[in-house]
Amino acid sequence: MIRVLHVITGLEHGGAERQLALLLPHLPPDVACEVVSLTRTGTVGAEIAAAGVPVHELGMGGNRDLAALPRLVRLIRRGRYDVVHTHLYRACVYGRLAARLAGTGPRRTPPRIIATEHSLGDGHLEGRRTTRGVRALYLATERLGSLTIAVSPTVARRLYAWGVAPERVVVVPNAVDAAAFAFDPARRTAARAALGLAPGEPVVGAVGRLVPTKRFDLLVDALARPALAGVRLLVVGDGPQRHALDRIAAARGVADRVVLAGGTADVAGALAAMDVLAAPSVQETFGLGVLEGLAAGLPVLYTACPALDDLPSGEAPGARRLPPAADADRWSAELARLLPSGARARAAVPPAVARRHAVADQAARLARLYAGGPAGGADRAPTTREVIST
Repeated sequence: MIRVLHVITGLEHGGAERQLALLLPHLPPDVACEVVSLTRTGTVGAEIAAAGVPVHELGMGGNRDLAALPRLVRLIRRGRYDVVHTHLYRACVYGRLAARLAGTGPRRTPPRIIATEHSLGDGHLEGRRTTRGVRALYLATERLGSLTIAVSPTVARRLYAWGVAPERVVVVPNAVDAAAFAFDPARRTAARAALGLAPGEPVVGAVGRLVPTKRFDLLVDALARPALAGVRLLVVGDGPQRHALDRIAAARGVADRVVLAGGTADVAGALAAMDVLAAPSVQETFGLGVLEGLAAGLPVLYTACPALDDLPSGEAPGARRLPPAADADRWSAELARLLPSGARARAAVPPAVARRHAVADQAARLARLYAGGPAGGADRAPTTREVIST
């Protein structure tokens, strides 16, 4: 039996949190997991606990709450875990250090320390600017670990550019449970009723955290263009830009056509309620929402999605890419073309989702890493030479 402690900053909502909740039930029986949230357990934590996985709450008050460190050390020592797997910046900093300190106690040797890098962008990390201090702390604690998992080759290249040694990085892409997003007409009817959407009205949707890099304000601007007259915009997610989006919608005269569903909405139901998925973010580490939209059979218009951009062309025929410079006029015109004029059957799940990101396969790869072996079947991390040439 391999005992694993997952350390994550919080469990309210978000892509990393949802990914953890998805993978845990699919790990093999000889991997016993527990989860600790540095801050609050939240809605995702409750979901994980309901599935039978023990969830601990550390009660950390902020980034500089150093009193949380000894509490985490004691938890790791008591649990005698074989692996500590960290997720998100704060959890990686504190989790790696705590795992090392715990190894100086009765166990004598530290557990295997694995981190998944979910959120490293160009110039930002989880919404914060990658200042010299942020980068220095990241690299110092990275050296305390055994291995870093990048969720895409794009993220691996960013890690190399920061100075992480290639032999310390392996690419294991995020998983998608395609069956969970399979289109269901009854789900569409129920979701539309719950969200205040009429059965026949056209709906453009978006999924993600409400932060400036997602550019949901661009979609509000596009909604105000004549090409999208009578169309509703459904945004699933929460974050600091929520009030700003409300103000922009009011200023553009489209407040009555914008639905901000929040971060606790049923994502699969919301995707069933949509007719097109729009993802105008210019910078992503993976693009999980795009793949979930494809799994739901939606046509997708996007700007950045490493999960697709790093693949051969033709594996996601339902997705179309727009350049970062595309403005609201261009987005409105392209979205109008993709909206159905009547009832339309959903597309089949593309190979990019069905074959490359099956949740059972990704969970098996993690289990092999926990056992100290290679991931097996994981995408090869790009070499340093390839990084320099891109």
